[in-house]
Amino acid sequence: MLPVEEAIEIILNEVKPLGTERVECLDSVGRVLAEDIQARRSNPPWDNSAMDGYALRAADVVAASPENPVKLKVIYDLPAGTFPHAAVNEGEAVRIMTGAPVPDGADAVVMVERTEKVEASTAECSGEVLIKAAPDTGTNIRFNGEDFKIGQRVISAGTLIRPAEILMLASVGQPEVTVYKRPVVAVLSTGDELVDIETRPDKGQITNSNGYALAALAESAGCEVRFLGIARDTRESLTDKLTEAVEADAIITSGGVSVGDYDLVKDVLSELGSTMRFWKVALKPGKPLAYGVISGRPAFGLPGNPVSSMVAFEQFVRPALLKMAGRKAIFSTTLKARITEGVAIRPGRMNFLRAVLKTEGEEYSVTPLKGQSSGAITTMVNANAYIIAPPDSSGFGADETVHVQPFDSSVFMSTTTDYPSTARTDE
Repeated sequence: MLPVEEAIEIILNEVKPLGTERVECLDSVGRVLAEDIQARRSNPPWDNSAMDGYALRAADVVAASPENPVKLKVIYDLPAGTFPHAAVNEGEAVRIMTGAPVPDGADAVVMVERTEKVEASTAECSGEVLIKAAPDTGTNIRFNGEDFKIGQRVISAGTLIRPAEILMLASVGQPEVTVYKRPVVAVLSTGDELVDIETRPDKGQITNSNGYALAALAESAGCEVRFLGIARDTRESLTDKLTEAVEADAIITSGGVSVGDYDLVKDVLSELGSTMRFWKVALKPGKPLAYGVISGRPAFGLPGNPVSSMVAFEQFVRPALLKMAGRKAIFSTTLKARITEGVAIRPGRMNFLRAVLKTEGEEYSVTPLKGQSSGAITTMVNANAYIIAPPDSSGFGADETVHVQPFDSSVFMSTTTDYPSTARTDE
């Protein structure tokens, strides 16, 4: 049997990023940027106010305090979305809103909470204001280009586009971007015993649960899925379905890859021009795993047992699909955690034990679930992580430190409804 690391290396040496395409900004979320983005404008594009208040000359109010306010003449109001029409001179101020450009002559903004408005003393002014604080030069002003300047690279090619990148794209006026294509993945289940989800299984039949799980996993990896349903255990059915599958960028089949009279997937793939790289891996669960290339497309033959199929997807298929999508970070992270109870393992293969990972303060604890059968679907529903045991491991004792691979983001969500503020301290 091929070691897990060697199998992954074989796969990743063959898969390559797909081509690129131009998409609208909002359609790029979750995609990988294939071009550098330069700012078409500076941010801020001009000096602007960070507060509602009064734009003034700091030198005019150096002695201002709540007990000794300084009176200034308000020459006009400046809402956001308008532009100054006169400079601020000695003894003057402009009532300014957040985001509005700072008028020439002004070099500070005093927030409105530290002022007191006075009724107009003449018809020629908008009133007067008492300034009760002495600002430094530059107080409450966001200066032109202090975030980024025009022509500056603000996002690099190879970046995964998140909502923060969308914010930047919109800020620099980039309505379209060039991204790597999303892999189109054909998902096919094989077996005469399978029926679709709408059909009530008869004796000896089971629902095609693997197909739906693998389609969901592929979608979670950012792929477009072509769900091909079920191929029967005949050469004709398999040939028809796999011929349709090769129109996709990658092929995932479930079942039909172990040694048996009806396990025809490997043979049909070979007849269709596939070059098989391997078909057994030292993985538990998930040993009967086939990988080949058909018409230049990676083809993964995953086991028929549901848990084996999902484990194999996470370890082999997801990294390959992420690489095809242009991602640089393609492997799931691993954490160290304290195992809460001992577990025995038969050595010889790399084991992935379904488990529940929890946070304990700033550390993690992990509990292996009972019933590690490759057909135990309930353990997949209850688990949020795998405990990884190397091939030479015979198990772990309680309180040992183990390596854990989370596969559910809920691990990092709070289990309470209280806001987990780090500012609180327990007396």
